[in-house]
Amino acid sequence: MKTDIEIAQEAKLDHIVDVAGKIGIEADDLELYGKYKAKISDDYMERIQSNPDGKLILVTAINPTPAGEGKTTTSIGLGQAFYKMGRKAVIALREPSLGPCFGIKGGAAGGGYAQVVPMEDLNLHFTGDFHAITSANNLLAALLDNHIQQGNELGIDTRQVVWKRCLDMNDRVLRNIVVGLGAKADGVVREDHFVITVASEIMAILCLAADMNDLKERLGRIIVAYNYQGEPVTASDLNAVGAMAALLKDAMKPNLIQTLEHTPALVHGGPFANIAHGCNSVRATRTALKMADYVITEAGFGADLGAEKFFDIKCRMAGLRPDAAVLVATIRALKYNGGAAKEYLSAENLPALQSGIVNLEKHIENLHKYGVPIIVTLNSFVTDTQAEIDFVKNFCQERDCEFAISEVWEKGGDGGIKLASKVLETLEKKESHFKVLYEDGLSLREKIETIASEIYGAGSVTYTAAAEKQLQNLEKSGFGSMPVCMAKTQYSLSDDPSLLGRPAGFPMHVREVYVSAGAGFVVVLTGAVMTMPGLPKKPAACQIDVNEEGKITGLF
Repeated sequence: MKTDIEIAQEAKLDHIVDVAGKIGIEADDLELYGKYKAKISDDYMERIQSNPDGKLILVTAINPTPAGEGKTTTSIGLGQAFYKMGRKAVIALREPSLGPCFGIKGGAAGGGYAQVVPMEDLNLHFTGDFHAITSANNLLAALLDNHIQQGNELGIDTRQVVWKRCLDMNDRVLRNIVVGLGAKADGVVREDHFVITVASEIMAILCLAADMNDLKERLGRIIVAYNYQGEPVTASDLNAVGAMAALLKDAMKPNLIQTLEHTPALVHGGPFANIAHGCNSVRATRTALKMADYVITEAGFGADLGAEKFFDIKCRMAGLRPDAAVLVATIRALKYNGGAAKEYLSAENLPALQSGIVNLEKHIENLHKYGVPIIVTLNSFVTDTQAEIDFVKNFCQERDCEFAISEVWEKGGDGGIKLASKVLETLEKKESHFKVLYEDGLSLREKIETIASEIYGAGSVTYTAAAEKQLQNLEKSGFGSMPVCMAKTQYSLSDDPSLLGRPAGFPMHVREVYVSAGAGFVVVLTGAVMTMPGLPKKPAACQIDVNEEGKITGLF
């Protein structure tokens, strides 16, 4: 079998103008980045606002395992299948981060014959959106330190600087650093920190902002530090908003590319789901809904992270009402959750499957809490046996879920026809009664504990002394009505990555709480999750190369 990058490089791509024409976008409505990438113009997005909305389909998954689940692959294959069936569909995805691309996870362009292309461009620099976000973030950091150096008119307490620099790379040594060393002219010595770009509040802001005015208002509300009286100092106080917005002007526009089968795909924004809110931009999703009859979007990692944040943060803020949810699983991953060793996942093992399917069960129960119809799909592997497939199918149907096999990795859109048909059937016969999990009026503590108990299955939540004080201060400062963005490991329903399956009654450990005032949510750090990841012992970067003709190898 060919590798993903080999399949992508052998594909014959349509000019992006022709791809856009399939959904009624004229060439003048595009801002071209070569032959195969373009940004959607602001004028076009304004003109289509009176169009009716299409159906919104969320693709989510069970907790990720080394066995692989294929959520993005399924999203892309489902969109290709809709096009095969003559349906007007658009895929709306996140942009990949360089950190996992060069680390352990690889890229995020799908796989097999269900990919978005050009694969190498998407996984590397793409249209420069992440670079713009990184630059805006670090401009704000530079203006902050310069203000302190130039007399500190705002009375910033250098012990209470909360704004961190960022880099779109897994670089653990930057988590905790000291800046300002050297001569007096080199700045004030203080401890500083880096986060990965996808965890920057500016990434969240760009993905939640409705337009340029909303973007600037949100940027202005960013809290960068506190003064000696304990009062917040904002980006607006530093007069940073205009320059930051100028850097983000083009990054605000959704990117249009295509699948291997030339289905249009809007790929825009990329907050991580384990340390941020894990969804593509509101602008891209809203635009897609006005462009097509069916929009397939995804939320990162398992449904306990991505789907919860999609519903409780993105949909709440943007007024979106999803019509259905596709929950992706694999028999291999379920057996892994049931205790089967990675090297034995290809062998039929019904006892392990029966033990591990409780992870799928919990995600089904969680999605039912939001009132959306659910279609469970098994991302097919050749090692799956009929007995295993029948067991999962019966399990799902007993829990009021539709079920379909997906073979998009191997067969592209043709392999997604059964899933697409089941989604269409579900949309016709089942109405969505979408609701968020918790109301705005609950306290921050109540919101945290609702998610921990209802979604994760925790028996209790413990807080460090620092987190307790931070919660109190945030409530007093008027941030208690905001939704919460839980930062936790993706590998388990709990905050302990070693607890597979369906752990229950465990304690959740909250170590830090802070507000992203511009984004409009409160971030809750649990367990040992890091906002600046590190590289593994054998980084994926070590396998990537480019030859004299400019052909890249090793990306996956």
